Amino acid sequence: MKKKIIYLYTILLSVFQASHALAIENPAPGLFVNSVGDNSVKGILLFAIENILLPIVGIIAILFVIIGGFQLITARGNEEQAEAGKKTLTNAIIGLVVVILSYVIVVVVINALNGKV
Repeated sequence: MKKKIIYLYTILLSVFQASHALAIENPAPGLFVNSVGDNSVKGILLFAIENILLPIVGIIAILFVIIGGFQLITARGNEEQAEAGKKTLTNAIIGLVVVILSYVIVVVVINALNGKV
């Protein structure tokens, strides 16, 4: 059990380290300055979706992929637990695809609003 906690901590730490490195490399000049570049309601909403909600949902989907894989590996011949693991893994992968596609849609909308399309 202690090894599992250490592995989970290492994975989460590496994800947060990578996002922190990207933030240092591309610092934002203001609190809510985003790719739209304004502090309007639209700008703040796009900032929240792009930089807060989508990463949180992505991390949750990755955690469910890990949980589903763990359930599948530890089934030990138990068909019910193996099916539950497969279902969790399938749903997590579908959720991860939805998160990635939603991020692409948000970026396309932001670029369309900025006139970069």
